[in-house]
Amino acid sequence: MYTQLFLKNSPFVNDSQLNFQLCIIAGNWLLITCGLITAALITMNFALDQYVSLSTQIAGHVGTILSASLFKIGYVIRCVGVHGLGYKVF
Repeated sequence: MYTQLFLKNSPFVNDSQLNFQLCIIAGNWLLITCGLITAALITMNFALDQYVSLSTQIAGHVGTILSASLFKIGYVIRCVGVHGLGYKVF
């Protein structure tokens, strides 16, 4: 349940459960995507800083802040879905 990335068809799922499962899936994808983008931007900003221009570094720093914020929003969306399905441990 916690590592869901795709929706599985099941005749025993009602609409509210389906919406919470979609929250979990959307949150998981947002976590994966933003985590990879954040890692790539941090690598570009700090490990490869001598190879990129100053304007690219500034954009990379702004992008790091935005992608980290979206990562946190993805975690909140995932927590809403897990809580909605009745789990107490996230």
